[in-house]
Amino acid sequence: MNHNIIETFVGAIVIIVAGFFLVFAYSSSHIDTNGYSLNAKFDRIDGLNVGSDVRISGVKVGTVTHQSIDPTTFLATITFTVDPTLKLPKDTSAEIVSAGLLGGKYLALIPGGTDEFLSEGNEIIYTQASVSLEAMIGQLIFSKKDDKDQTDRKVGTERKTSLKP
Repeated sequence: MNHNIIETFVGAIVIIVAGFFLVFAYSSSHIDTNGYSLNAKFDRIDGLNVGSDVRISGVKVGTVTHQSIDPTTFLATITFTVDPTLKLPKDTSAEIVSAGLLGGKYLALIPGGTDEFLSEGNEIIYTQASVSLEAMIGQLIFSKKDDKDQTDRKVGTERKTSLKP
């Protein structure tokens, strides 16, 4: 009988701890939608997800809330919120930036200088898509290989001309 009470008590503790972790996970992953909503279109958004940060000068000012594809242009459309206390100029630009070598991506906003401001539902026109690290490494490898091939051809041509009597 005493053995069953201990098992019941341990089971109750496990359920309480699991409940605590569920509440913690829900509260920490909750997407904050306070603020006004803006849109931006990109060629590619590799690594940017719903819930990713929106930052100005490295400070979080909003959250990515939605991603979709424009069916006519096939561009990725990002919808995000921005802190309502910030008034962004209409010529603000947006770019997808890596948080580090192994980190995720975030949307960086670079405020412009006009006197007109963006409002709810406006689109940021000036955008820069994310840079693919794999593509850059591939370009580096193939450019070095091409340089080596050209050097080998040049050396081979010089040898042939020097062998002529």
